[in-house]
Amino acid sequence: MTREIGLVSCVKTKQDRATKPRDLYTSQYYRKMRSYAEEEHDEWWILSAKHGLLDPDGPPVEPYDEALREASVAEKRDWAERVYQELEAAGLLEPGVHLVIHAGEDYYGHLIPKIRDLEGTSFEIPTKGLSIGETVSWYTEQEDRQI
Repeated sequence: MTREIGLVSCVKTKQDRATKPRDLYTSQYYRKMRSYAEEEHDEWWILSAKHGLLDPDGPPVEPYDEALREASVAEKRDWAERVYQELEAAGLLEPGVHLVIHAGEDYYGHLIPKIRDLEGTSFEIPTKGLSIGETVSWYTEQEDRQI
């Protein structure tokens, strides 16, 4: 049996106080990714530029101002290695796990090569290659199909 895990990226717009990771990010884009992940996947986690892998129900997180799009290639590689190790420690790279990545290339570009050849673990990126506007539209279409 496949266990489907959504990985949702952080966004720039955040609450102005510490809060559970699931509620820290406030943009329409994030809310659409979160809603989709909650409805469609067995569980979901957050890919944070600052904190790596976050459990949505984990301890409160302070707002921060970091993004991978501003990071160097070396920093993105280091971030991907950290997240890979955190995914492994959380049991999210086991055989039978299917990762669905809801994030831009900055978040998956260096991570995918690390998980591509894992035995029994698969992944997909449903919005790969779409602009941010096209991605938001894709999530809106998915919402409309759920109604």
